[in-house]
Amino acid sequence: MSADAPADLEIGSFSDDAPWVLTDVAALPWRRRVRQVRDVVRREVPELTRPRRIPPVRRGLRVVRHLGQAIVLWQLREHRKGGSVSRAGVSRRLREAAEALGPTYIKLGQIISSGEGIFPAELVTEFRKCRDQVPPEDFATVRTVLETELRAPLDQVFASIDTVPLAAASIAQVHAATLIDGTEVVVKVQRPSVSHLVHDDLRVMAWLAPLLIGRIPITALANPPALVELFAETISEELDFRLEADNMLDVARSFADLGQRGYVIPRPHPELVTPRVLVMERLRGFAFDDVSSIQQAGINTHDIVRTGMIGFMEGCMIEGIFHGDLHGGNLFVQPDGRTALLDFGITGRLDDARRLAFLRLMMSGTTGDSRMQLGALRDLGALPRDTDLDAVIADLGLDGPAVDPTTLAADELVAELQRVVKLLLGYGARMPKELMLFVKNLMFLDGAIATLAPDIDLFEEITHIAMHFATTHGERLAAELGMQGDEVYQVDMDGMKDAMGIDRSIETLTYRDIQDRRDLIRKRLRRG
Repeated sequence: MSADAPADLEIGSFSDDAPWVLTDVAALPWRRRVRQVRDVVRREVPELTRPRRIPPVRRGLRVVRHLGQAIVLWQLREHRKGGSVSRAGVSRRLREAAEALGPTYIKLGQIISSGEGIFPAELVTEFRKCRDQVPPEDFATVRTVLETELRAPLDQVFASIDTVPLAAASIAQVHAATLIDGTEVVVKVQRPSVSHLVHDDLRVMAWLAPLLIGRIPITALANPPALVELFAETISEELDFRLEADNMLDVARSFADLGQRGYVIPRPHPELVTPRVLVMERLRGFAFDDVSSIQQAGINTHDIVRTGMIGFMEGCMIEGIFHGDLHGGNLFVQPDGRTALLDFGITGRLDDARRLAFLRLMMSGTTGDSRMQLGALRDLGALPRDTDLDAVIADLGLDGPAVDPTTLAADELVAELQRVVKLLLGYGARMPKELMLFVKNLMFLDGAIATLAPDIDLFEEITHIAMHFATTHGERLAAELGMQGDEVYQVDMDGMKDAMGIDRSIETLTYRDIQDRRDLIRKRLRRG
């Protein structure tokens, strides 16, 4: 690091051109009560999601009216047609109801929309339409929030502020601005009354969720009460921007500790952070999916994908903290090839026990150890503590030869999927928050490979990433996992191929190959 580099690069993976320098971050005025605020938010979740005999009446009636109408219309029109038509119909009607019900339900839809592989495909596809359909607040309302939170007239803080937002989401909207001293910034402003509305909506959801069990097909996999609890854990921390600013500093620190400079985190302002306003450094770059511009700038898109995978996994398994909502709107590529990471409202934080569980989950994936993998999932909370892992292995057929799903007929594939889902639900399987965020991010990175590097050899990448962990963190991994040093370097490619249902004789596998397999499986599922 050069002598004239900003001093705070020692404590965070920030930009080289600092608009301000964060030195004693523990003394930042807005950060002093963050730990207490985080504890209060965490304690509120069980109370917000406790099923009640009577929900908030006015809000509850509105929710029941919109959701009830959606389900009744689906039952009258699409339900009788069955199959994918029925699932698509109920998904569309639920999306329309969510849009009518406002920010909380739109936010739920946005989370579902990035959960490919977690939630039913029809639901994911339909809720993607929620991403860009949130109308902004008028600027008079924005001004009121800003002046109330910052306790000063707008012109005493900003030389200028754009009245048209850069983006408008369900919880907040973002405006470009310039401070009095000429510094360009981004200002995130929470929508008025959204906190009260979210709390009321969570109480309504907790009352309604048990009534949906078994009523509509898409909830069989989602488990409505567990989904409400998961959503409450996720959205509650987004309602206080001091927590988001704190997340920014902690993730930036984790990357600095790792020596990972492929990501750049915007600096939160030392003073202009409140529960409903967050002023931060403005960063610029190429849209993440603007492959043409990225390549014209001489940036290797393969390196972007590799940095993304390694940085994300190191955050989970080595540092115990990671950005929990990776999608194209939350990151862009800077001209120097580094990836700017934005919007830290949803962040995964792991205690040491769960961090080690994620570590075992990764290691078992590279060694083909099914028992270690299930044990790691149990320790993450995806299975009850008293689950008989050997029984699960036997029931799922993990102790027998692997079956390539592309070789199954349509009815066989559907029957097998239904069997596995029923079995897991019978064991009490659920999706804890951190695991959901982890899988959701992997799904995004999977799509990033399709966009930025569709022809890379996935077997080669898996080996490279495993070797990076072994050479960079090998001694620590061996100590934490109770392994011998040379065991950390082992990658059981045959075991991984078995787990993927791929013939061991296949030597290379690109994303295009994976997509062809998925397309074939989807077609057979539709026929089934």
